[in-house]
Amino acid sequence: MRTVKLTEETRKGLLQDLLKRSPNNYGKYESVVAQIIENVRTGGDQALFGYTKEFDHCELDADTIQVTREEIEEAYGKMEPDFVEVIRKAAANIRAFHQKQVRNSWFDVQPDGSLLGQKITPIERAGVYVPGGKAAYPSSVLMNVIPAKVAGVSEIIMTTPPGADGKVNPGTLVAADIAGVDTIYKAGGAQAIAAMAFGTESIPKVDKISGPGNIFVALAKKAVYGHVSIDSIAGPSEVLVIADESATPRYVAADLLSQAEHDELASAILITTSVTLAKQVETEIEEFLATLSREEIMRKSLDNYGYILIADSMEDAIDTANAIASEHLEILTKNPFEVMTKIKNAGAIFLGEYSSEPLGDYFAGPNHILPTNGTARFFSPLGVDDFIKKSSVISYSKEALEAVHNDIELFARKEGLTAHENSIKVRFE
Repeated sequence: MRTVKLTEETRKGLLQDLLKRSPNNYGKYESVVAQIIENVRTGGDQALFGYTKEFDHCELDADTIQVTREEIEEAYGKMEPDFVEVIRKAAANIRAFHQKQVRNSWFDVQPDGSLLGQKITPIERAGVYVPGGKAAYPSSVLMNVIPAKVAGVSEIIMTTPPGADGKVNPGTLVAADIAGVDTIYKAGGAQAIAAMAFGTESIPKVDKISGPGNIFVALAKKAVYGHVSIDSIAGPSEVLVIADESATPRYVAADLLSQAEHDELASAILITTSVTLAKQVETEIEEFLATLSREEIMRKSLDNYGYILIADSMEDAIDTANAIASEHLEILTKNPFEVMTKIKNAGAIFLGEYSSEPLGDYFAGPNHILPTNGTARFFSPLGVDDFIKKSSVISYSKEALEAVHNDIELFARKEGLTAHENSIKVRFE
C-alpha cells in the first residue's frame, strides 16, 4: 500500500490508475461474448444448455432448468435458522428504505381545461442475475429483487449458475424466496444474460436486467443494452476513507481491508490530514493481514490499488474524494456531517466510526448496488426508480389550444415542419 503526499500530480496519476480497472478496458473478451449472445439468440434452449454443460459442467434440459419448490425447501433445510432470520431482518430494512422512494402519478389541471401530468408504471418483467460458486452473495439477491418488488414489477425472474450436481447455492435460493422472486432458472454467465435479453423456449424475455457478475456478464449486459434495459456495467469494488486525527486507526484499517478482500482489482484508499494516523493505519493493516483469511487477495489489492494520501487540508481531501467519486465513501472526522455537505460524488456515504461499509452491504437498508469507477459523478445507487417508467400526459381543451395555436404554428414553420403546423391549424379553420 503506497503512502504519498497528495498533490495535483499524484491525484492525476491515481485517477488514471483506477480507470485501468474499468470493464471498458476488457475489449479482448467482447468477441467471445458477442458469439455467445448470438448463439443463444438464434439457438435458444439448445445453445443455453450447451453452454451450461461446457462452462458449469452440468447437463440440464427444459424439465430441469427451473428451480422447483422442493429445491427451495431443501435449501431452507441446509441453512442455519439464525442466518435465515438475519436475512429476513435485512430484507425488512431494505424494503422499508426503498418504500420511501416510491413515486406516485400526478396531474395538474388548469382552469382553461388543460391537463398535464406524469403517469408512473412499473416495468412488467425484471430479470435478476446472481453469480454462483464462491461469489454467491444472498445480500445481492435482496438488493436487486426488493426494489423491483416495491416498484410493483409484475414478474421477477432470476438466473444463477448451477453447480456440477445441478444444485444452486442454498443461500441464494433462500434469499430469493424471502425477497419474492417468482421463478428461478439454472443458468449463468453471458449465456444467461442473452437468454433474459432475447428469451428462449424456457426463459422469458425480460424488460430489464440487473445484478453483478464477472467480466463476461458485465460485457454481455453492455452488449444487450438497447434490446433491454440494464442497471449498470459494474466494475471492481472500492472504498475511500476521509479521516483526520480524531479517527481510530484500527477502525480505518479494518474498513480498508473490508473492500480489499473482494478481489485483486478492488481499491482501498485513505485520504488523511494526519501523518501520525497514516503510519498507525499502516501498522494496523499489517496486523490484520496476519490474521484474516483472504490475505493473498488483500495484499495484491493493496499493492495494485491501495493508497494512503497525505493531504495538506481537509478541503484538498474533499476535492480529491469528489474527483475519485468512489463507490463507498466513509467520513471519519470530528464533524462528518459538515464534511458530507461538501461531497458531490459518491455512491454511498457512511458517517462516523460506527457506520462502517459492511453495515450498508448487508443490513441498514440503502442499496449496496452502487456506481463504480468514477461513475458516481452521473449514476445513482440501484433503487425503485430503476424499475419504473414515466409517461407524460397531455390534455388540452379547445379553448386552451386556441389561446396558443398561433405560437405552436410559428414554431413548426420555423423548423420547416409544415405537417406539424397543419396538425394544429386544421383545428381552427
